[in-house]
Amino acid sequence: MGTWDTIQHTIAAEFSDLGSAREVTQLVVRLLVAAFLGGLLGLERELQGKAAGIRTHMLVASSSALIVVVPLQMGFEGDALSRVLQGLLAGIGFLCAGAILKLEREEQVTGLTTAASVWMTSAIGIAAGLGREMTAALATLLVLFILWLERPLQRAGLKPTQKPDD
Repeated sequence: MGTWDTIQHTIAAEFSDLGSAREVTQLVVRLLVAAFLGGLLGLERELQGKAAGIRTHMLVASSSALIVVVPLQMGFEGDALSRVLQGLLAGIGFLCAGAILKLEREEQVTGLTTAASVWMTSAIGIAAGLGREMTAALATLLVLFILWLERPLQRAGLKPTQKPDD
């Protein structure tokens, strides 16, 4: 085998991690479902004028899905997959912490809802990545309902409105 044949076979082997149409379809569906559901949550946050909007939520959901899909493709199970999830959730927690601010003068904490929506978006991406698309979709509907519920509560006077960026 000549040098060019070796290079060609090596390159082909490097791009052969998805061996069948089924695997390609499964990956595409899981990533698209995660991105779409994350986008729905991000759209709601963006329409409310929050800093973490569509792109952030789509990236968090799809990256969370990818982070669990790849170990599944490699045959990870049980403890190994559990460690992947622990690392992912710790990293998302760090990202969420960056969304939370304490305003010293006003003695007020802001960004908690944004942080929680990013955290939940990651969980939804994980569910989609694990092939639990219906679970991810139902969780998205629950989160949208929770976020929607805030406005009627404010109108009814049951929730204070003085928070500048929740």
